[in-house]
Amino acid sequence: MLRITDAGTGEPTDVRPGLTRIHAHVARADTSALRVLLVADVLARALELGGTPVVMVADPPAALRARADALGIRRAETDTLGGGRILHVLGPEDPVVDGIRVEVAPAGGPADSAESAGSSSAVRLALLAHPRSSPVDLGGGALTEAQETLARWRKTVALWANHPSKPIPEHVRQELRAAWEDDLDLPAVLDVLRRLEGADDVPDGARFESYAYADRLLGLELTREIGAWA
Repeated sequence: MLRITDAGTGEPTDVRPGLTRIHAHVARADTSALRVLLVADVLARALELGGTPVVMVADPPAALRARADALGIRRAETDTLGGGRILHVLGPEDPVVDGIRVEVAPAGGPADSAESAGSSSAVRLALLAHPRSSPVDLGGGALTEAQETLARWRKTVALWANHPSKPIPEHVRQELRAAWEDDLDLPAVLDVLRRLEGADDVPDGARFESYAYADRLLGLELTREIGAWA
């Protein structure tokens, strides 16, 4: 079961199964707002992997919607009415709202140029690689490192796909779920993948299935190059 920290109380809250409405509060088109939408997207994915139905609610400006589309962030409904539990995803400077609040620290840097150059997945990975409570600077080598990691993982996953499929090792599945169910700890999920990348004692077919499973949460298109590397 997913346990999330409520920024309003500072206390962990269990998100029990049942219809959940995720309200992403975004009014600008900057990278901080993009990060809010991304966290909401991954939060929805985590809940759905646990069998919880989710409705995403947001009304982003057109420019932000275009950036979100490039990052593979799901489109949301604009109607805030409806039943179910509500989780609010917002930045630290956004107006206080009643209910469970998932707070996302600011992000900045030259993300716009990376997205326009077709490196939107690198922006997504660079944002996911930091705890959501920590500010992110996409300058320097952050985007280059993310792009290199994506290129390596996509090629490796494609090569693993050439081997007979094997079940995800139970300890790997448990590590992945324990990471994302612990306050949506995405850096810990990525750490599991990094360890698995060099785990020669795990069959390639099992490593492929593990990466594909984790990508249902991360949304990095890690299987997109299957067939390109025979």
